[in-house]
Amino acid sequence: MLDCSKRWYTFLVVLLALFGCITAAPSNYRRPTRVGIVCCESVSKVFIPHNIKLTAYKRQNALKPCVEAIIFFTEHEKYCSDPTARWIQKKTKGLKEITE
Repeated sequence: MLDCSKRWYTFLVVLLALFGCITAAPSNYRRPTRVGIVCCESVSKVFIPHNIKLTAYKRQNALKPCVEAIIFFTEHEKYCSDPTARWIQKKTKGLKEITE
């Protein structure tokens, strides 16, 4: 009789441990952390000089913290420009537009 209750007790302990592992699994699920957003948060109307070699441009919509902008790219930098600036259309002609 004592042997039977030991088995029963062991069975309950194993069952509870298994149940604990199963219910604890979802709480250990890690959600992705906030993805860093790389965008223009401010723009400039200052003309980009002709001696700066632009390689491409991208239109950025306003979606906080980002603002509406035309982003001009060089080999190593980016310039956040105001899309309402008068010189924007001339600068975008002949440049590859990045659409992502």
